[in-house]
Amino acid sequence: MKKFFLFLGLALCVSFLSAQQIAFPGADGFGKYAKGGRGGSVYHVTNLNDSGTGSFRDAVSQPKRTVVFDVNGVVKIQSKVTVSSFITIAGQTAPGDGIVVYGNGISMTGATDVIIRYIRFRGSVTMGKGVCTVSSDNTKDIIFDHVSIEWGRWDNFHIKDSKDITVQYCLLGEGINPQMFGALLENPTNITIHHCLWVDNQSRNPKAKAGIEIINNVIYNWGSNGLVGGHSGALHHQDIINNYFIAGPNSSHAFIGMFSATDHVYHSGNKVDMNKDGALNGRVITDEDFIKTGATLEPKTQNSSFALSGIELPEVAYKNVLAQAGASLKRDDIDSRLVGYVKTLGTNGMVIKAEAEVGGQKEYKPAKAKNDTDGDGIPDSWESKHHLNPKDPADAVLVKQDGFTNLEEYLNELAIK
Repeated sequence: MKKFFLFLGLALCVSFLSAQQIAFPGADGFGKYAKGGRGGSVYHVTNLNDSGTGSFRDAVSQPKRTVVFDVNGVVKIQSKVTVSSFITIAGQTAPGDGIVVYGNGISMTGATDVIIRYIRFRGSVTMGKGVCTVSSDNTKDIIFDHVSIEWGRWDNFHIKDSKDITVQYCLLGEGINPQMFGALLENPTNITIHHCLWVDNQSRNPKAKAGIEIINNVIYNWGSNGLVGGHSGALHHQDIINNYFIAGPNSSHAFIGMFSATDHVYHSGNKVDMNKDGALNGRVITDEDFIKTGATLEPKTQNSSFALSGIELPEVAYKNVLAQAGASLKRDDIDSRLVGYVKTLGTNGMVIKAEAEVGGQKEYKPAKAKNDTDGDGIPDSWESKHHLNPKDPADAVLVKQDGFTNLEEYLNELAIK
């Protein structure tokens, strides 16, 4: 009888885990179960001010919120913005060309359960030289989806001492002075980086001082180094699968580098194209390539969470990354320029020192959001179409059979390109 109840308990546990709700359709990797602001209040960003009521800074300052945008354009921030726990930042709701938060850093330090989608974060040479554009330190259950992260002074992206993080379909490019680096990952565990575009960073694409799986990324026009190992006394475990490294005008020979014996690497299916001839015709990366950097090779994956069915051939991933990476529902001039560099397959691109070298951040043409009478984050037209009441905000948080609320159903539909 005891065995029966033990078996029943285990079965119920397995059933509960298998039913765990993902952040949104298409979420994958270790951060895919982030809850975000599900079931909480809705905050409308109604202006482009640095602070105050209706600002982006105010929107993310309190937990248990879904942040939607009634405006598009450039939010110019003078100091770092801090993001609370249990927040969904739904950049896909912004009208027109979308939203960019420009001029300083975004920090999620200490936060849990954050979903960030379809938004652009850009630093500036005017912020402190040690500032990263996005920091996610001491965090848990975070997913970045279709986010553009650029112009960081130390690194574009920094993740330290965190767990269960996914970075997917993001664009991380053009790190600026003094380091011009892509991303530093310091001792996070259970981190997935897949289908991201790394472009025009001097090095650290990323620096994988972590327990990490790096799958189906495109790394283009690194400067001194492409993907960098942890090269420290601590043990690091990196699964590196089906990525494409493509040299550009600034690229050295070191598409991978700075690994050491403490970096335990499983690699499979990766390719590198070093000839800069305008065609995608790379070779398979070998054991010897990693051994020469000092890495310790492992015979099987060490950090598996990514759906194996989702792993694509490097050539297929290249096409999908170029089509989708970053805030790609409608790309702005900056992201379009960076993707355009990659499409030249070696002939265009540059590592810059300041955003002014490439024209800086331009303003967007204003656009108007759809009417939302009850303020629940869902436009009246969508509510009427789906038999909801445009004058009843309570219906937004009702949970559907698939486990998502009506508000999430709307947000998820917006994200289908």
